[in-house]
Amino acid sequence: MMKIRTLIVDDMPLARERIRMLLGADSEIEIVGERADGDEAVEAVKNLKPELVFLDVQMTGLDGFGVVEKIGVERMPVVVFVTAYDEFAIKAFEVSALDYLLKPFEEEQLTRAVKRAKGEIQKRQASDLNNHLRQLLAAVKPETRYLKRLVVKTAAQTILVQTEDIDWIGAAGNYLELHIGKETYLVRERISRIELNLDPEKCARIHRSTIVNLDRIKTLHPLFNGDHITVLRDETKLNMSRSFYGKLLLRLNGK
Repeated sequence: MMKIRTLIVDDMPLARERIRMLLGADSEIEIVGERADGDEAVEAVKNLKPELVFLDVQMTGLDGFGVVEKIGVERMPVVVFVTAYDEFAIKAFEVSALDYLLKPFEEEQLTRAVKRAKGEIQKRQASDLNNHLRQLLAAVKPETRYLKRLVVKTAAQTILVQTEDIDWIGAAGNYLELHIGKETYLVRERISRIELNLDPEKCARIHRSTIVNLDRIKTLHPLFNGDHITVLRDETKLNMSRSFYGKLLLRLNGK
């Protein structure tokens, strides 16, 4: 079992000794260092990489809050502030302290603070692991590339059609009809194949023979059997099978 690397920072030797003594009974705690002032504490946090810091608030020179400010809240390990003045408690939590101990504190109070610290450290470790896995997947998983344009050949010319300009696509035998405004172009392709190559955040299948540009949808009108009529912004009406309705709603909601 990995032990929790712990740093004790206090300008009073007796205070450091008391914390060290009380923590000594916890087999999950490893004290990696002690420091007597804020500047030393900053260097220790950077070099020793503790997971838990008991940090005195009132110290000569750089105080406990100054340590946090100098290192940065987002880069600080879990912090339990130690103070002789209750007035510092609110400020302690404002700088993201997990807990604070009011001197003179009892063993039971320190034990509770350590228990909370352990829970917070476990959450951070899980979060770090999840972030690491996401970064790993992003590094090894190739970026999905979707079609941005289609080449359409007519008797007179070859046209480059931007997929974002397509209002809807309909299957017509071995061909697809690309509907763009008042124009319709034919390409030899299967609808199931082109569906895989279109960005699912921009296009969706609404029927076994129809794909629609999500930005063109105006309204959905239910029919008696669970099917719907999809009305586009140019008032084109397209049938939508009930089996595609739930998936379409998720797409429209950005899920």
